[in-house]
Amino acid sequence: MMPQLVTVRVRRPDRRTIRVWVPVLPVVLVLSPILLLAAVGVVVACRMYQVNAMRALATGWRVFWALSGTRFDVEYGGTGVLVSMR
Repeated sequence: MMPQLVTVRVRRPDRRTIRVWVPVLPVVLVLSPILLLAAVGVVVACRMYQVNAMRALATGWRVFWALSGTRFDVEYGGTGVLVSMR
């Protein structure tokens, strides 16, 4: 299932927390022209390195669909960042 919502939580050293919720579908729709150019770039790079372009694009699509439920948690010093995909 495609991720629907990305939650970003930043904990600052003074223990204040900032949360941002980003809906994935509207962001993908707004950035679709750039994504189309990126796909063309992937096809050109695959041609240069003699890789099957359809297989590379399909694998990238499967990885994107598998991101649902993924969490990234990074802490450095007093600052922490948590990215959660639902």
